[in-house]
Amino acid sequence: MSKGLGAFVTGIATVLLVALSVYAQASETPSLKSELLRLAHDWEHVKLQVSDRDDQERQMASLAQRAGQIGKQYENIPDPIVWIGIITSEQASIANDNGSPIKALELAKRARDLLEEVEKINPETMDAGAPTTLGVLYDRVPGFPIGFGDKARARYYLQEAIRSAPNGLDANFFYGDFLYKHGEQSEAVRILERALTLPELSNRPIWDKSLRAAIQHILSEIQIRH
Repeated sequence: MSKGLGAFVTGIATVLLVALSVYAQASETPSLKSELLRLAHDWEHVKLQVSDRDDQERQMASLAQRAGQIGKQYENIPDPIVWIGIITSEQASIANDNGSPIKALELAKRARDLLEEVEKINPETMDAGAPTTLGVLYDRVPGFPIGFGDKARARYYLQEAIRSAPNGLDANFFYGDFLYKHGEQSEAVRILERALTLPELSNRPIWDKSLRAAIQHILSEIQIRH
């Protein structure tokens, strides 16, 4: 876990002006669904398998550009916008780790602003990708006067994610992780143990394995401490 802004799983290089009230769904556009799956696989590779932080920063910036292009091509669909937010929040984490906290905070703000627009209209999109990522951002970004971090808002968004995607592995993991970090161990165990029973993300095996390993680690830590 990185310091300061923290490690975001959840991410934007540009702010896209879109008509949020006329969103369609990516599942109705096979070509977009395929493009987003490739983007997800590449994001997982860069996040989890590229060890050099400078190289990781360059590759994540390239992914942000690609996500922005997809968003412009499908500007009436929310899924690409969520991915832009996820990738940009990851850029913020990397920038912070690389000693650029000001750049990191600006990236985090961009991700927050765009994801909040999606959350207002389509909180359920991508298994509640917007409120989940917002919860992580508000939890891990420093609070006032440095940043916009706010534990109460983090809890609100993570609980909304659970309501919007009760069977979403990401939503359950990040809410459980939040509870664990803030000392609510029994509820964290309940949420995380349930998360392990959810169906595997068969089209994203690397990410699925990573989340389940993280869940097992937290549960082991709680067991050791109690």
